[in-house]
Amino acid sequence: MTGPSEVVASFDDPADNLAFDEALLRAAPEAPVLWIWRNTDCVVVGRGQKIEREVKADVCASDGVPVLRRASGGGTVFHDPGNLNITLVLPGLGLSGEPVRPLEALGELMTATVAELGLPSRLGDRGLFVGDSKLCGFAVFRTKTGLLAHSTLLVSTAAERVGRYLTAAPSDPRPMDSHRSQVASLADHGLRKGVADVTAAVRKAATAQLGEPVPRKPSAAEREWHRSLQRTRYHYPEWHSEGSQRK
Repeated sequence: MTGPSEVVASFDDPADNLAFDEALLRAAPEAPVLWIWRNTDCVVVGRGQKIEREVKADVCASDGVPVLRRASGGGTVFHDPGNLNITLVLPGLGLSGEPVRPLEALGELMTATVAELGLPSRLGDRGLFVGDSKLCGFAVFRTKTGLLAHSTLLVSTAAERVGRYLTAAPSDPRPMDSHRSQVASLADHGLRKGVADVTAAVRKAATAQLGEPVPRKPSAAEREWHRSLQRTRYHYPEWHSEGSQRK
């Protein structure tokens, strides 16, 4: 088995970033893969969520903020350049041959990252909290060959921006609804770190957990899956609005 790697890639269109996120898993890597990335302003709903229950669609439309869908479950999130996204793709079995627990692996990574930045944190409901406020949200997607766990890390995104586009909890809770939490960024906690400093902390934590990831460009399989997913899902409006894809 080869060692862990860090993919170096970025795309201007948030939908293309979401397609590449899924492509990393579909390519079935034999060793852990780390990807650290950012989006321009957008709202991203979980795989089975209803947009009308999660998103202030009229405000998004007025502000030109696209509403997109990802392949994983979990709750709705707001992305902007002040929000760092961390993707960890793991083979289906760990080095010991035991099944991988992706949320535990991601929780360990993000806890170590935040500790490296000098903040105490605790694992809570599908995320990492500092005090009573959520700093990182977690989501997971599984295939037969591997697991993808990804996290949002609020570096400087203002809580007011999140609240502008996401709805409050509906009065009739349903299983697929987001679990709403108060959010606060690193900046809100008084930590004036830039994205480069936070990225370095993620890499240091990943090295301690997985071994030093080797930087690389996307593989041929990842590029092919990316093109396929763009065509069948992420460039297809019905995928984002309803979760249905082109055959």
